[in-house]
Amino acid sequence: MNRFLLFVLLVSSALFHTGCSVQKGKISQVEHVNLPDVPKEFRAAWVATVANINWPSRPGLPVDQQKEEAVKLLDLLSVHNFNAVIFQVRPQCDALYASELEPWSYYLTGEQGKAPEPFYDPLAFWIKEAHQRGLELHVWLNPYRAHHTSGGDITEYSMVRKKPNLVVPLKNGLYWLDPSKRETQDHSYNVVMDIVKRYDIDGVHFDDYFYPYPSYNDNEDFPDAKSYADYRTQGGKLNLGDWRRMSVDNFIQRLYKGIKKEKKYVKFGISPFGIWRPGHPPSIRGFDQYDQLYADAKLWLNKGWVDYFAPQLYWPINQIPQSFPVLLNWWVGENYKQRHLWPGINIGRIPDERGIDEAINQIMISRALLDVYPGVIHWSIAPLVKNDSLAQKIFEGPYHEQSLVPSMPWLSKKKPKIFGINLKEDQVPPVLQIESKSEFKSVVIFYQDKSVWKYRILPVENWEVEIEKIDDLNLESKVFLLTIIDRFGQMSDPIKIDLRPQKGDHQVQN
Repeated sequence: MNRFLLFVLLVSSALFHTGCSVQKGKISQVEHVNLPDVPKEFRAAWVATVANINWPSRPGLPVDQQKEEAVKLLDLLSVHNFNAVIFQVRPQCDALYASELEPWSYYLTGEQGKAPEPFYDPLAFWIKEAHQRGLELHVWLNPYRAHHTSGGDITEYSMVRKKPNLVVPLKNGLYWLDPSKRETQDHSYNVVMDIVKRYDIDGVHFDDYFYPYPSYNDNEDFPDAKSYADYRTQGGKLNLGDWRRMSVDNFIQRLYKGIKKEKKYVKFGISPFGIWRPGHPPSIRGFDQYDQLYADAKLWLNKGWVDYFAPQLYWPINQIPQSFPVLLNWWVGENYKQRHLWPGINIGRIPDERGIDEAINQIMISRALLDVYPGVIHWSIAPLVKNDSLAQKIFEGPYHEQSLVPSMPWLSKKKPKIFGINLKEDQVPPVLQIESKSEFKSVVIFYQDKSVWKYRILPVENWEVEIEKIDDLNLESKVFLLTIIDRFGQMSDPIKIDLRPQKGDHQVQN
């Protein structure tokens, strides 16, 4: 069989020609075809930049080595059939991207406020490289951490210096924004929205840091007595805990609405501490985020102020006081608005084969409990890098087939439509030109292998999708079915592409 290359090329309306000379029967609508179900499962890993946990490997690493390390991480996810990366871009009121609101990160260049040399925008680079590999990129931000003990010197560029009225010191050396202050909420909101407006991201992500863990302040109360006294003086009636939770609740709700107003398809996800309160459900014991972090994560899920919710369920299946399936099942019962529930799992906590079995079992339990739209987020990418056997066995087991990121039916149920498509066989390799009324991010090619329909998911980036190894698809009949996937995860009806020689030419008008 001759090998050939097929390019799927997107073109803008200004450049698209509605008529093109093609052979009869080459492109047609499809009816009554039983296509295979394409799995829909969120498969993501966190990439932490704080303290250079995952990337870059050290502050001040040369730019070419930063890029090389990033590409290796993204290649690892792509070849093992992951479909998303959660990339930390704001570890401590700083930026791993070009920002006019906060300084360049110490973790990037080794000097806060110093841009990379030669200059590049790391976030733009990560987005481009992720999308070329069919990976969604979600930006991960810490909304209130102003300075970390590993974050170098506090410079003139630091928010500790630039906005001292918003920042409080903690006993362990960290600095924290006061979440109750309107200016804090405005600043963090503006930072997130600046990224949403300027970058082609797929999601915004927060983890479990709202008010700080008590140990950060030697178990003394958070130093916001003046802010609370001002609130009471102005007639506020809430007790201290409810007042703190109200500040965080208002910020979460405001941000969700803001993201949806700007770019409806951009997901908003939160990964809180995995236990809401001890005793919920009854067998659970442990840390109380509601009373200690002032994070009413259950409320956010109940109200639907997220598109996905990823409680950090970092405990083993059989650890009775914090059992993974018991906690996950409880959170499922709190998902009143049917948002995506994709737990965070700690894939590196248990060593050796026991850890591999635990990770795979947790993925499979998630599939059983979540059913329609499963998924997990792996903490972190490091165990996948360090343990080839772990990555390979997850790939050979639950991730052996490609998967689409699940759709968001609460935002859009409308199928994307292909309204212009042409095949230009006079070009080498042949080119498919597609135009759609919906912005879309990937295509699914369906093909027959010995009369059995199979599929391959291909990214759309730089206006083209390429199948390099057509022999792998066993396309002896040279007949494809093609669908597009929009930014909401919705799939179009299929279009038939027939590359078999046929007699007669005609104009296809779209």
